[in-house]
Amino acid sequence: MNDRKDSDFQLYAVFAALFASVLVLVPSAASKFIAVGPLAISGATLIFPITFIFNDLLTEVYGFSRSRKIIWTGLGCQVLAAFTYWIVGVWPAAEFWNNQAAFDAILGAAPRITLASLSAYFCGEFANSAVLSKMKYWAHGARGIQQSWRFVASTIVGEALDSVVFMFVGFLGVIPTDDLLRTIATIWVAKVIYEIVALPATTYLANWVKRIEGIDHIDTPQATTYNPFAVFFRE
Repeated sequence: MNDRKDSDFQLYAVFAALFASVLVLVPSAASKFIAVGPLAISGATLIFPITFIFNDLLTEVYGFSRSRKIIWTGLGCQVLAAFTYWIVGVWPAAEFWNNQAAFDAILGAAPRITLASLSAYFCGEFANSAVLSKMKYWAHGARGIQQSWRFVASTIVGEALDSVVFMFVGFLGVIPTDDLLRTIATIWVAKVIYEIVALPATTYLANWVKRIEGIDHIDTPQATTYNPFAVFFRE
């Protein structure tokens, strides 16, 4: 079963497309802050945690190696989107077009914020996938409470790294340290709660995909390397 090709699966490419689509939407959604009760959060917070849910599902069903491919695909899509927004933003506008300031406000991004976003994504997604993969091996692929716990635990680790890296790379020295730490904690808790609320749907979907695809991959230490860059070499 481990020798099956990616093209043998009905839903693998679908999840890859959805994963990449969410990542491409994040920069524009992040340009607006929205009110959630007394809290102000980036609009991207509404959709970015979906990438961790998909990451959980992909690792749980297909294993770390296939999840790693999609993480890199998503990173490539983010880089392409950021480059496209940048090149369109700096390109001279047509004489009749007077919306440069609006374009820059919504789709423009400072290099530091772009670096922060890409770095946070890289660290958070790979940590999430690796933690879930190892926990599934230790639990011998058990479902039920153990499956739910590995979904939550991997998200706690992955979202913590994502939030810390993004805020420190993007805003260290720009905003006061107390506010920085408070914002990190708020974003992290919000994303973890998001995962917990979505947990029933995530576990149901993961187990449904296993039945449809006929696979419930468990990574083993002998056959799995957790080096993110191994995707560029033959394992």
